[in-house]
Amino acid sequence: MSPALLGATVLVGLASGAIGAAYLLAFHVLQHALWPDHWGSAAEFAVLGGTGIAVVAIGRLLGSPGDVELLVDNIHVSGAAPDVRMLRSLVPMSLVTIAAGGAAGPEAPLVTTCGTLAGWVARARRLTVEESRCVTIAGMAAAFTVLFGAPLGSGLFALEILHRRGMQYTEALLPAILGALSGYACYVVVTGADLVPVWHIPGVDQLHGVDLLWAAGAGVAGAIVAVAFTYLTLGLRRMFRAVPMLARPVVGGLGLALLAIWSPYALTFGETQTGHVLTTRLGASVLAVAVVAKLLGTSLTVSSGWPGGFIIPLFFIGATLGELTHHVFAAAPVGIVCAALMVAANVGVTKTLLGSTLIVTEMGGLHLLPTTLLAATIAFMLTSEVGLIHTQREREPRSD
Repeated sequence: MSPALLGATVLVGLASGAIGAAYLLAFHVLQHALWPDHWGSAAEFAVLGGTGIAVVAIGRLLGSPGDVELLVDNIHVSGAAPDVRMLRSLVPMSLVTIAAGGAAGPEAPLVTTCGTLAGWVARARRLTVEESRCVTIAGMAAAFTVLFGAPLGSGLFALEILHRRGMQYTEALLPAILGALSGYACYVVVTGADLVPVWHIPGVDQLHGVDLLWAAGAGVAGAIVAVAFTYLTLGLRRMFRAVPMLARPVVGGLGLALLAIWSPYALTFGETQTGHVLTTRLGASVLAVAVVAKLLGTSLTVSSGWPGGFIIPLFFIGATLGELTHHVFAAAPVGIVCAALMVAANVGVTKTLLGSTLIVTEMGGLHLLPTTLLAATIAFMLTSEVGLIHTQREREPRSD
């Protein structure tokens, strides 16, 4: 790694850690005013419908927001985003929608923000396309680490999400890890946060042969969840094409309010809900409704023009299905099944086999690595022809 690339990587990592802290602070401030817990069902229509209007107004005033798909495409083509103008609307728009209870998370906006700003650093330092790509990936890795507290898994996640069939920009592995570590260090220093993952999955002291069968079943079930989420989202996107563009965010907000009457699990991106599900004994009917409600709520959110990510909601769906499995089959080891389903559901959509596996096992303990990796591999193979991030593709051949 050249000194210029090393310096830019560390700088981007540190800056991304600080940006992540500022973004989450702004989210928590808005959360005190907009979060669904503060409102009744009737008021939710006003809040979520008004949020849809805010999305339209911000877009009209500041331009269209970028997203991870566009950033992934830029990484493949030129190594970095061409400019930072799309962040003018992405940051405020995503903060408002997430704080109001939209069922898509901060991971996509924060990763897009840090990756885009990393590209600005690369251009300012006149780095090559290959070096710019490495620096951009480092910024993405740092953003993932801020959210999940798992540097190694986050670094690999940032590399894998660019492709449908495994990590290919291997030259960016060290920058991704350095970016993740420096970003995490900066975030911990700035916020005083503990060096712990965002969730605690029940661990295991020893694996048994039968646990591999549970993991294999979880891999199949997670693939089914991923396929259902993918085609539901694509179908809703086609339906929204029949709605005038300026009305789509408002219709999406009102649709979320309707879903929330049925189940509160239709709202929010699921970070707190995941922790609650993993640590609290809930009834089977509550868990089943929560899975369907989050699946519908997240698909509706990301299809109607509200910015946000689906990684954390998919983790929630997997954890909830794991708890539900333990209800139905008492012999199912809850920690193993929850971790396997969390990973499998996410891998089926994002194609991040190693990154997702390591993020989850860093939460539940490395004893879970064999079963979680097995579930991830099965889900990866079963969903190889299914994709939601359309700009994922093979790397371009080197010109030299």
